[in-house]
Amino acid sequence: MDYTSNEMMTVAAARALTSDDVCFVGIGLPSAACNLARLTHAPGIRLVYESGTLETKPDVLPLSIGDGELCETALVTVSVPEMFQYWLQGERITVGFLGGAQVDRYGNLNSTVIGDYRSPKVRLPGSGGATEIATGCRRIYIVMKQSPRTFVERLSFLTSLGHGPTGRERRELGVRTQGPTLIVTDLCIMKPDPETNEFRVTSIHPGVTRGQIIEATGWPIRFADDVDETPPPTAEELAALRDLNARTAKAHGTDGAVG
Repeated sequence: MDYTSNEMMTVAAARALTSDDVCFVGIGLPSAACNLARLTHAPGIRLVYESGTLETKPDVLPLSIGDGELCETALVTVSVPEMFQYWLQGERITVGFLGGAQVDRYGNLNSTVIGDYRSPKVRLPGSGGATEIATGCRRIYIVMKQSPRTFVERLSFLTSLGHGPTGRERRELGVRTQGPTLIVTDLCIMKPDPETNEFRVTSIHPGVTRGQIIEATGWPIRFADDVDETPPPTAEELAALRDLNARTAKAHGTDGAVG
């Protein structure tokens, strides 16, 4: 069955979620992955968006965290201060999805600037709630397309803490949450080494070679001793994702394809 690399990435991210999860959802591909999980194998998953909507069940993917679809389909909507102070900083969220312009081998993220901070090549949107999500959620899943520009040896700016610049700082700072435990890309799946917290390739998507992954990574990427092949999307997963994207496109008058 034919599928795109974006569909493979979305499906792989969705599979990491369960019905027991309370998930802090971002807009874009994370939203597609979380809702795909809800529509397939994890119907009990509870989705939380930054705008304060709890247990929302959107019929179409939201354009932003302020999309009315989220409030209309939520169990309840709370204030943003309550969302951050009680739910997020209270460590009541099991999984938070993050991405950025750059990620390093220890899962630290940059969404602030590319280049020197005082005279950057590109100025990015900044943290938003990502800094708090990175430390407040019990686990962090990172979803990003993989290239030497995005998977870098050294960040231009550390916006959101992963495991720290040497892989030890999170523990040394006494942050109680686990931090990044999964990176899903359009090429592979990575998980941190239990001793060093350096991310290693644990599963390669169908049709992708180790050489492609090495070329797309800005540091000397390591592979686990036993590397699996990611199972391709099933007919059920693709049908649910494409139907979700089609409904979204019809509702918003766009191509709707985020996964």
